[in-house]
Amino acid sequence: MEPLAARLRPQTLDEVVGQEHLVGAGKPLRVAIEKKHLFSFILWGPPGSGKTTIARIYARALDAELHELSAVSAGKEDIKKIVGSEKGRNEIAMFEKPKLLFLDEIHRFNKAQQDFLLPYVENGVLTLIGATTENPSFEVIPALLSRCRVFVLEPLSEEALKAIVKSTKIKIDAKTFDWLLGYANGDARKALGMLEGAQSLYGKVDVETLNKALESPHLRYDKKGEEHYDTISAFIKSMRASQPDAALYYLARMVEAGEDPLFIARRMVVFASEDIGLAQPTALVVANAVFRACETIGYPECAITLAHGVAYLAQCKKNRSAYDALRSAQADVQAFGNLPVPKKLRNPETKFMKDLDYGKGYEMYGDTESLLPEKLKKKKYLSAEGGSASGGK
Repeated sequence: MEPLAARLRPQTLDEVVGQEHLVGAGKPLRVAIEKKHLFSFILWGPPGSGKTTIARIYARALDAELHELSAVSAGKEDIKKIVGSEKGRNEIAMFEKPKLLFLDEIHRFNKAQQDFLLPYVENGVLTLIGATTENPSFEVIPALLSRCRVFVLEPLSEEALKAIVKSTKIKIDAKTFDWLLGYANGDARKALGMLEGAQSLYGKVDVETLNKALESPHLRYDKKGEEHYDTISAFIKSMRASQPDAALYYLARMVEAGEDPLFIARRMVVFASEDIGLAQPTALVVANAVFRACETIGYPECAITLAHGVAYLAQCKKNRSAYDALRSAQADVQAFGNLPVPKKLRNPETKFMKDLDYGKGYEMYGDTESLLPEKLKKKKYLSAEGGSASGGK
């Protein structure tokens, strides 16, 4: 029997719960589907947010020949089988349905594989729908990305998850409902998997059976989502807590599972900027060197480089003041828009501009007056001492 999540998968747009900004009335994906507009696009969003569902609904609406591949296991030969020979394509091009390739986890395709896919998308032999949980700006080559629209899916809201859980007709009390919603964290597949696991293993669903199901080896590993994200989360939090032993353990789990080393190294680069920051500026240099080494040598040797980087980053002092300052400044930009730049900071490129006092009073070094826009003159984003440092050994 198919898993519960597969049995409940929506078959039409009207059955889709959530993602109203994409599939609601008059929204871009609904319009494209209703008008049967054939184009390549990428769905970027967290696990269990509806990427596969939307791709299948799109394919059915266009009466397309849908081919589904996972970039984790697929390669060039799989694409060759789908597109067929050039002679065969020319002979039946006028009569066949459009070929639509749904490539799950497109971020796992390396540059060479994406380069191989590119011409088929360019010339229309394949219409591509890529699905990814990673920012496609970093993971998809520019030439391929430029030929696709990117649609961002959000984690499902609590209301959407409630509707999905209720549709199962499985009876649970309010306490269990809240526990399940909190655990799922916007992931419908995770919620339905837990429900089904507790029901099939223990005959009932409550907080106790859900916790037992969570520990079951039959349910614990999900290559597409849960294990992947739980482990990287534990990895980052262990480095944040300055616990190199724990960080190295979670690193080892990812290495043994065949996790993309660039995915791990990229998270380390982000961590060096976000969590270590001003406390140890050279951490970013180290993290970038680790990323470059992984890019150059690959497995198995780059695992050693990752371990060196993890041990170093975990033991660095931590300081998020620059990160926090950026977020605070961004909040003001969003709240107040583009406030006028002080005249003293503007370039007096013409006599007219100079007459308007552009550049007047500007000092190249040592200006003690705030250079922020007038409305924000008293604002302090970064503390004078650069924030407090913590952690480390």
